[in-house]
Amino acid sequence: MFDYLKYVREENFPHIWCSGCGDGIVLKALLRAVDKLGIDRDEAVMVSGIGCSSRTPGYVDVNTLHTTHGRALAFATGVKSAKPHLTVIVVTGDGDATAIGGNHFIHAARRNIDLTVLLYNNYIYGMTGGQCSPTTPRGARASTAPFGNLEPPFNISGLAIAAGASFVARGDVYNAKKLETLILKALQKKGFSLVEVVTPCPTAYGRRNRMANPVKMMEHLRDTAVSMEKWESMSGEERAGKFRTGVLCDVERPEYTEEYARLVEEVRTDR
Repeated sequence: MFDYLKYVREENFPHIWCSGCGDGIVLKALLRAVDKLGIDRDEAVMVSGIGCSSRTPGYVDVNTLHTTHGRALAFATGVKSAKPHLTVIVVTGDGDATAIGGNHFIHAARRNIDLTVLLYNNYIYGMTGGQCSPTTPRGARASTAPFGNLEPPFNISGLAIAAGASFVARGDVYNAKKLETLILKALQKKGFSLVEVVTPCPTAYGRRNRMANPVKMMEHLRDTAVSMEKWESMSGEERAGKFRTGVLCDVERPEYTEEYARLVEEVRTDR
């Protein structure tokens, strides 16, 4: 039995997440991955912005920064630039990272700075009122779209790949062991690594969209998450309403802090 207590701040429990929320599953998968890699807690930093997902660092006994809305990647970039030896993990949400934090998300991926980003995608602003987020499905209801959302959703993983990330994966909280494996790979990859985690929000999203209960939402994940191997063998009709999970991109690119250190050394030598 894995001892989660050695990694958490027990004084901050019970947590604030709603019953049926998948955020706790992501937290546990992350802690198991950190433990397997033997990451020193004094050499790790968790950074978050605002939202349900961004409460995660408050429960973890490492160095933590709970920052302003959309700015987690900006703060994390500063930490990694100042202390390149640290393992920097960013925990954010679909609204926090790709709405108000959209430019930071794009440019952190473009720079390929060595950050591991866990992006909880629950299709809505869960904590701040149930508004549409950039990933709310077309036709889904939200507090700002009571008759259904008209906007097409972002493909977050596709956006990260296009911007230049070294590693991009998508997982879900129903397949928790697979999610742990993806996080493990992301932590080991040098460069900007994203794990998009599809996770249910029973309160802000499920209720408005008449999804019966958290169990039904988990069953929906089970039925719509498709492995990369299976996806390749499916027809266009079979793929409708489903999403790919697994490693979507794994490439080698120059990492920003190493390139910066190299440039500094070149300038010093030239002088």
